[in-house]
Amino acid sequence: MGGPMNRVNYQREMEKIMERHARAGEVPRLLLHSCCAPCSSAVLERLVSGFEVTVLYYNPNIYPEEEYRVRAREQERFVERFPAAHPVRFREGMYRPEDFYETVQGYEAEPEGGARCLRCYRLRLEETAREARDGGFDYFTTTLSLSPLKDAQALNAIGAELAAEYGVTYLFSDFKKKDGYRRSVELSAEYGMYRQNYCGCVYSLRRDFVKPGAQSRDAHVL
Repeated sequence: MGGPMNRVNYQREMEKIMERHARAGEVPRLLLHSCCAPCSSAVLERLVSGFEVTVLYYNPNIYPEEEYRVRAREQERFVERFPAAHPVRFREGMYRPEDFYETVQGYEAEPEGGARCLRCYRLRLEETAREARDGGFDYFTTTLSLSPLKDAQALNAIGAELAAEYGVTYLFSDFKKKDGYRRSVELSAEYGMYRQNYCGCVYSLRRDFVKPGAQSRDAHVL
């Protein structure tokens, strides 16, 4: 979906899709995989005018379980409080860390952003695609591209592959565009959100040498 010399502007592509549905008076159903509440904030703000969104919190990569529970409840709390023109619903996926460890087996020593992370993205997006198909959603997508450290081209390529496999349309997007990450920081402050200070898995925790559950309003949301 676009190499180094031909990178696609996925934000523009998403806007075209939203404009087309708006002209037709349509409000399609979107299953949005969310990595965390802070990332979902700016993403939802951008999507709720054109979609009926269900937020799927599916992140078996998060370690330890206590941290997972904190992040899941923060996501649910934010969905309940966020004002939207169309309904926004919360759905929590199964927390099975063993699925993550099986997925990344043999890739544990990979650097952040490398092959291990790509396998993790695919694990989470595949579950989203499966649930979108089974739930009759029109689209599925993820908040992951909001992070300045996530490659939207790679994420959208995975989404396209899964869309073909599961027969559900992937909403191409790059939520870091138009100051998406900065806006998420602003909304996090506005809603008094818990902002994690490491990506989530045990490998990122070891890399960053931080304690799970530590509050941080300045750390990157990965």
